[in-house]
Amino acid sequence: FYGWWDWRFLSLIAISTMIDYFVGLKIYESSKNKKIFLWISIFVNLGLLGLFKYFNFFIDSFIDTLLLIGCEVENIWTIKIILPVGISFYTFQTMSYSFDIYKKKLKPTRDFISFAAFVSFFPQLVAGPIERASNLLPQMLNKRKLKSENIKEGIGLIIYGYFMKIVIADNMAGISDYIFNNNSNPFNSFEVLIGIYAFTFQIYGDFCGYSSIARGLAKMLGFNLMINFNSPYFSKNPSEFWSRWHISLSSWLRDYLYIPLGGNRISKLIENIKKGPNFS
Repeated sequence: FYGWWDWRFLSLIAISTMIDYFVGLKIYESSKNKKIFLWISIFVNLGLLGLFKYFNFFIDSFIDTLLLIGCEVENIWTIKIILPVGISFYTFQTMSYSFDIYKKKLKPTRDFISFAAFVSFFPQLVAGPIERASNLLPQMLNKRKLKSENIKEGIGLIIYGYFMKIVIADNMAGISDYIFNNNSNPFNSFEVLIGIYAFTFQIYGDFCGYSSIARGLAKMLGFNLMINFNSPYFSKNPSEFWSRWHISLSSWLRDYLYIPLGGNRISKLIENIKKGPNFS
């Protein structure tokens, strides 16, 4: 499925799969060197992600910065390559496996085929949700039966997803594109506001629609994927919004980045710095 678009990118997902499979086993078996193996996973996965997704972005930003200060640059080397589809999703997914084993929340599997299926599970491979190994991997290892209720529920999720994508997102895209890509006709503030709201529903319809289709396909096959969007536009504040929007990504950043870096202690530290020294 992944190689149908461009077979050459199969090497990237194969590298991430093999690295984290063996890293997971080494972290579990080793007590002294488990941090080294964790760093191997982080370095390889983020290295591939940074190279293919962000290298040209930072190079272009660097060139623009030099131009702003009056420096002209020539012959800057960039990578002429198409961004691999879904590289962020499966990278975060494989890394979470190594993190959970390191934190003793999960035991590694020795079934390489099941682990590879967890990494490259086609319904959510290119657009999420980002699944945790603790949820999806046991479903890979257990036997499943074809059930009519799963098929009915899956078809319902797929229809809802296509409605959000085709009816909502695509129609809203026509409005927002017309307003924000039209440089010949000036628009008044009300028309710009219409464009903003159209784009708001467009991105929600896209993301929510894709996630719903993925959940529906997985459900028909007997798998339960996590809910990725929970009515985010009904949130009462920004904090609640981010707990409802792209839940798999926001929870991943919370559990594997925000909390390990200190969590609320970072906010308290910033507040104390702003207040200044206390000599009392």
